Amino acid sequence: MKAIIFSGPSLPPTSITIEGPEWRPPLRQGDLYRAALEDPTALGVIDGFFDTTPTVWHEEILFALDRGIAVHGAASIGALRAAELDVFGMRGIGVIYEWFRDEKLQDDDEVAVLSAPAELGYQPLSEPMVNIRATVERVMSRRLINAEIGRLIVDLAKSMFFKQRTWDAVYASLRQHLSHQEVTELERILTINYVDQKRADAILLLQTIKELV
Repeated sequence: MKAIIFSGPSLPPTSITIEGPEWRPPLRQGDLYRAALEDPTALGVIDGFFDTTPTVWHEEILFALDRGIAVHGAASIGALRAAELDVFGMRGIGVIYEWFRDEKLQDDDEVAVLSAPAELGYQPLSEPMVNIRATVERVMSRRLINAEIGRLIVDLAKSMFFKQRTWDAVYASLRQHLSHQEVTELERILTINYVDQKRADAILLLQTIKELV
């Protein structure tokens, strides 16, 4: 039985340690349709192109589902598409999918990142908004920061263009509202409690598909 995973910055190929599924680069329009013609047991959608390259069509996923292929989505474009198509049989996995399914999040820029080219393993060069949200939620739940500071961090990060959204940029913006000492302490707290939600959800998808096949 065969499984194909489309992944990039959320889970670069060099970091995949689960054997079995076949790794392929982030989805472009038409890639999932062509993969479905190979009749794999399962398809895993993690990453795909958003910006200048046409992204995966909903019809491609529906085509795969109609062929009896189990299509899973998580972490990035996979979470977005799963939230839109779970009623048709696509399976969403992970926290980010649940956020979109429950309409806590709606914007594509929540999962979009600037990434290195294929030659450098699609390493992320900006910070996804969902990771910032997950990190802020963790430190707030641990009462390391209050709700006002949490909202400030999220609002400043959300106001940035996704390609320019980095922790350094967030800290620079915070310095316009807080003292240097306060920002230094925030940086320490957020670094120690950092949550890579995209990676966590992507790994969960891999584990789920491995069990399936």
